[in-house]
Amino acid sequence: MTETSPPASADPDSEELVIHPPRHRVDRRFILWRTLNTLFWALGVMGVLVTLCALLDGIRTWLLPITLVVGAIYLVNLAIMPTCRYLVHRWETSDEAVYVLQGWLTREWRIIPISRVQRIDTERGPLQQVIGLATIKVVTASSEGGITIEGLDARVAEETVRHLNRITQATPGDAT
Repeated sequence: MTETSPPASADPDSEELVIHPPRHRVDRRFILWRTLNTLFWALGVMGVLVTLCALLDGIRTWLLPITLVVGAIYLVNLAIMPTCRYLVHRWETSDEAVYVLQGWLTREWRIIPISRVQRIDTERGPLQQVIGLATIKVVTASSEGGITIEGLDARVAEETVRHLNRITQATPGDAT
């Protein structure tokens, strides 16, 4: 599969943001984290569906095929999705912007200029804490403008948040 890069600014003295693909991959433990996340959801959903099929005779005829389809979707999701996401997801921060490329069925490329950053959050759920990962959320004033960078090593996330905080404080503007 070929991906095209958007054009970069031709003039190095231009005030325009230079657009380029993000350089950094997420941590390899991202695959384990996504696999376990999907597995836990699959166990919960499939557990409910199988229990309902076992206990309620009246709905078994239509619920059993649904349960089989949902189970097949989870199996494909477990086998393919975590690795595909790992191979696609990229991120980068610079003094000018935050870049993210993510997705597995649909790829999304987002760029937020530093002057638009309103808030920087770090999230570490219980599973992420055990594995040593973190998620960074870069929030803007726009309802569609945020970026989430999942699957970062906790130390890398901490350093990145410090870097983003330092440059956003030094960047003029009101982030709107």
